This record gives sequence, C-alpha cells and structure tokens, in this order.
Amino acid sequence: MYSNFHKLKEEKKKQILSSAMEEFRQYGFEKASTIEIAKNAKISKGALFNYFNTKRDLYVYLIDYSLQVIEGFYEKIDLTEQDLFKRIENVGLLKLYTQQKYPYVFDFLTSTREEGSPEVKEIIIEKTEYIYKQGISKIYQNIDYSKFREDIDIEKAVEVINWTMLGFSEKSIRQLGGFENIHKFGETFLQEWKAYGEMLKKCYYK
Repeated sequence: MYSNFHKLKEEKKKQILSSAMEEFRQYGFEKASTIEIAKNAKISKGALFNYFNTKRDLYVYLIDYSLQVIEGFYEKIDLTEQDLFKRIENVGLLKLYTQQKYPYVFDFLTSTREEGSPEVKEIIIEKTEYIYKQGISKIYQNIDYSKFREDIDIEKAVEVINWTMLGFSEKSIRQLGGFENIHKFGETFLQEWKAYGEMLKKCYYK
C-alpha cells in the first residue's frame, strides 16, 4: 500500500514523517494542512499523495510508525531491575535516547489521545489502547514493593513518583536540543534524577 513511500531514501522518509507528525500535533487531524506538510518536507503535494492516497492514510501510517517505535522502547526495559526508582530512572533515560532519535513520536502520540475527529478517533483507540496498557504494565512488572513502608499507600506513592518523573523528563527533553553529546546529557540526567529519587526514597522507603 505504501510501496512508493518505502522506495524513498531514509533521510527523505524521515523528513516527510517529521513534517507530518509536527503538523498533526500542532493543528489536529481536521485543521492540519497537507500543503504545509509537503512544503516543510520539500516535496510537492502531488508527491505526498503519491505516497499516501489520502490524508487519513497518512495519519494512520504515522500512528503505526510511532507505535513501532514505542514497542521497541518497551522491549528495552530491563525487567530484572526490581527497584522502582531505578526502573523509572532507566525508563526515563531510555525515553531521552528514543526522543533524540525520533524527536516527534512521543508528542505526536500524545496529541492523538486528544484528537476528536470522528474520521480517525475510532482507529486511534483501536490501535493505541492496548499498547498503552501493555506498556504501563511492563514498566511496573516484577517491581519489589516490599521496600515501601507499611504505612504508605503504594498506589498513591507511585502516582507521586510518576508525576515527579514526568515533570522532570519533560524538562530534560526541552533541554536536550542544547546538548550535542546525548551520552553526556544522559549522565547529567542521571545525576539530577538520583537527587530527586533519594528525596522520594526518604519519604516512602523503609
């Protein structure tokens, strides 16, 4: 179905996908402009529709492509690490590396969850719900919750830890563009996260 698109060089495919994801993220399915997508990808609108028959086809392709990236991300999670803080630390670092390699994927997928267009809403749910649930389940698989104090509501504690990590990772992603060396940035990320983690451990661990 997308044979013409798959024949393109990797750099050109990446350019088209990045342009499309950013346009849909900013404006949603209905208001996104295929003219702008083509313009920013440095191709003609005719060429865009030679690769994808319709705007909806392009949108669905982006979802499938993004989910493949996310599945790869989940597969790299180290399930042998049973400490919750270290697990979340590893997940956060993985997300940074994935964000650097695929800069528009996370934001695009987040935008699909808020998409209200009846033309794509059903297929978004159909394609993404299982992956999200599976991913959340995997992040917390094999965690040793016995480290928490007995008087702590573990479910609420995990929520607080997640909120902290989410805010921290979003801040880190915004800073990512200023670092040429992703591994050096990763070291900075780890140092800062460990400081947050130590504070939270004092609140929740025995």
